[in-house]
Amino acid sequence: MIIAVDGPLASGKGTISRAISQHLGIPYLDTGSLYRATGLALIDAKADPTDADRAGELAANLDIDAIDETRIRTAEAGLVASKIAALPQVRDALFKLQRDFALQPGGAVLDGRDIGTVICPDADVKIYVVADAETRARRRWKELVAKGQDISYENMLAQTLERDARDANRTDAPMRAADDATLLDTSTLSIDAAVAEAVRLVEMRQPA
Repeated sequence: MIIAVDGPLASGKGTISRAISQHLGIPYLDTGSLYRATGLALIDAKADPTDADRAGELAANLDIDAIDETRIRTAEAGLVASKIAALPQVRDALFKLQRDFALQPGGAVLDGRDIGTVICPDADVKIYVVADAETRARRRWKELVAKGQDISYENMLAQTLERDARDANRTDAPMRAADDATLLDTSTLSIDAAVAEAVRLVEMRQPA
């Protein structure tokens, strides 16, 4: 069973996807981590994020097992990730990695921004998770501050709106809900309520 969970930054799709993965006992891939890891590799190499060939090269050589989850979760890595995610060279390099993960025996859960539309248009379940920009910015701001990062809520909101626009308006695989995706708005939902609704949606599609 392939489950595609898409949506913008801090909508709750990662938490929801992990919960579905645990509930079904199938692997989970946060595809955003691949772009963040590529962005971090560019930062470490002191390379220009607009250098499409260099970004594509680093993406093609990405070792999924060596991703540093702590270092890729900074605001800087996220910002670079959003920029390079618009590059066809990067998207092409990471496509096979994501597709192979989805097609492993037993299925998988993948979350991102184009899983249901590009990576797994044939997914058994597609959920598009949303929340208003202010709510998402506050969630992400609290998360970063708790980790000791120095960033204001206003700056986080500006970055959130900028990233939304860039992800939705990019030419290659823009962020959008698949036509057959179910919308899940988490703006006013608790984590438990959002997870429960997502699990319900998945269970509705499970074979008897």
